[in-house]
Amino acid sequence: MALEIEHKYLVKNDSYKALATSFSRISQGYLCREPKRTVRIRIRDNEGYLTIKGKNSGSVREEYEYRIPYEDAERMMSMCEPPVIEKTRYIVPFAGHIWEIDEFAGDRCGLVTAEVELSSGDEEYLIPDFVGENVTGNPGYYNSNL
Repeated sequence: MALEIEHKYLVKNDSYKALATSFSRISQGYLCREPKRTVRIRIRDNEGYLTIKGKNSGSVREEYEYRIPYEDAERMMSMCEPPVIEKTRYIVPFAGHIWEIDEFAGDRCGLVTAEVELSSGDEEYLIPDFVGENVTGNPGYYNSNL
């Protein structure tokens, strides 16, 4: 079983851009947005992915992600429930962890979130200066609800 353990925060300034080692453009849509499970199609630059996630239990949930042909991802995206999320993801290494910073576009323009994946729910980590309010477990900030 694959488990995802992550903490999510709002971002309070754009100092992460100077620390970023890379960025990519992401489009993602949902075939299923039920509370017990989500099924997502993602196009990241020129790669397609199918992701299945279980229900959140705090910062932990089951997650399965598979690379799929880009052309299939494009076709499946048209089957997704609206809206499709558009965002730019920045990768920021900080104090032994990789932070993923998402700048949302479209209707969510102005929303910027930061996520850090952990090896356990009680793992300690340092928080960069650009990170603000902790919104882990707040359903209003789940990508499937945005």
